[in-house]
Amino acid sequence: MREAAWSAVLIIGLSAAGLVCSAQNEVPHKLEPGKMAKTATVDPRYLSYNVEMVEVIGGRFWAPYKDSNAEAAPKPPDPNQPAGLDPNLFQQRKPIDLSDARLRKLASALGPAYMRVSGTWANSVFFQDNDAPAPAAPPEGYRGVLTRAQWKGVVDFSRATDAPIVTSVAISAGVRNKEGVWTPDQAKALFDYTRKAGGTIAATEFMNEPTIPAAGAAPKDYDAEAFARDAKLFGDFVHKESPKTLYLGPGGVGEGAEGLISSRFRMNMIKSDDILKGTGPIFDAFSYHFYGAVSKRCGGTMTVEKALTPEWLNSTDTTEAYYAGLRDKYLPAKSLWLNETAEAACGGDRIAAQFVDTFRFVNQLGTLAQKGVKVVMHNTLAASDYGLLDESTMQPRPDYWAGVLWKRLMGTTVLNPEAQADPAVRVYANCMRGVPGGVAIVAMNTDAKEKHSIAIATPAEKYVLTSDSLTSNAVALNGAVLKANADGSLPALNNEHVKAGTVELAPASLVFMAVPSAKNAACRVK
Repeated sequence: MREAAWSAVLIIGLSAAGLVCSAQNEVPHKLEPGKMAKTATVDPRYLSYNVEMVEVIGGRFWAPYKDSNAEAAPKPPDPNQPAGLDPNLFQQRKPIDLSDARLRKLASALGPAYMRVSGTWANSVFFQDNDAPAPAAPPEGYRGVLTRAQWKGVVDFSRATDAPIVTSVAISAGVRNKEGVWTPDQAKALFDYTRKAGGTIAATEFMNEPTIPAAGAAPKDYDAEAFARDAKLFGDFVHKESPKTLYLGPGGVGEGAEGLISSRFRMNMIKSDDILKGTGPIFDAFSYHFYGAVSKRCGGTMTVEKALTPEWLNSTDTTEAYYAGLRDKYLPAKSLWLNETAEAACGGDRIAAQFVDTFRFVNQLGTLAQKGVKVVMHNTLAASDYGLLDESTMQPRPDYWAGVLWKRLMGTTVLNPEAQADPAVRVYANCMRGVPGGVAIVAMNTDAKEKHSIAIATPAEKYVLTSDSLTSNAVALNGAVLKANADGSLPALNNEHVKAGTVELAPASLVFMAVPSAKNAACRVK
């Protein structure tokens, strides 16, 4: 089916015992797609993804739980991992094969997108600007080496999947002069080679997560003043050397709500507020990172029982409000980018790969679009438990399937679906992608025990996805488990017609409704 003709309702539903209970709504609120007003716009690449720098160069990244061994003999610290963390939490991996045709097809189904190549390891990677193999050990002042061949792989993948690059640069001791000030030589080599290789760096941060500098290989006692000094130098470099690249910042994490960052990461933590006082309005857009929890690897306590609660689902709003307030104070009228997010930091919990996380994933996309956040970048595409794809089999996880349907249905104009009287149901709406006047809606039933319903004034089409358990790693379309084909292509997704009137929401379900005949004035091509 052509994308322009996508008219779909996604129902992801199942019964599960004992999570969120709410009385079933007797008189559902009627949705009127043709009358919904425009509230915001998002980037055409709104839903994007991260491929961590450590995946590109190879090294130690968060070990999936099936490979984790808490009882393993202690390992010595490894330079290619964040400081202060148990080496047993990590797993050595070879560089990801970005030339793999299956991976490219799976990623292309999420296009158009941005491909962010950054993360903690990017803060201390040496770009080897020649065609020689990587040395056995990185130069002094670095923790890893990025070869031309590896970065060419990033560029080629980016072009093949319609995903321009978002990145950051090295800030460790190796790029600093005798006075400890950041110098641009490494950044210039990387940017110059990207252009030579035919790539596009659409946007960049200076460093990954400056609010926790010690975890990211920053100099000892690195503070807001030092970051502001260096960030200004980098801003001058970007605007001179790559003027079409958006400069994003400050890229903080762990702020806005209590308990969102492990004590293991509170190593001389500095505040985004203090950073922005020093930098002034140097950034083209305001970036931040968000995890609602840390995984059990880092002492987290997230459970399946919490995953459908209002407190959990609303945490993304709490943090957005905090950073939006800083944006309004220091970078008024600039857009917000959420450059890194997933179920939990430190590789995600087991539930990050399970059906239950689809509610967080879709709710986050819906609510942040309503608030005008321009881009949301999921971490990661295919690494550890929070990957959209299983890193061993490259089979899509539940969040991936929801992401594909979001891409095919939801356009860039965000609509107000009107408030819902039923507290168990959350509803979001956008103009329909590729269909002038069409509207796409997503309704979530967060009650795992009872059916709920909504009413719609216009006929629509639907797809029904189910799972046999909240903790399943699989979803089924009309009873058939969804799996990608061997070559990475996706199976056909067949639709079902919905008449105007009541639409039933199964317990613990999500419903995407696409209404091509809505004739919404805000959704007409101008």
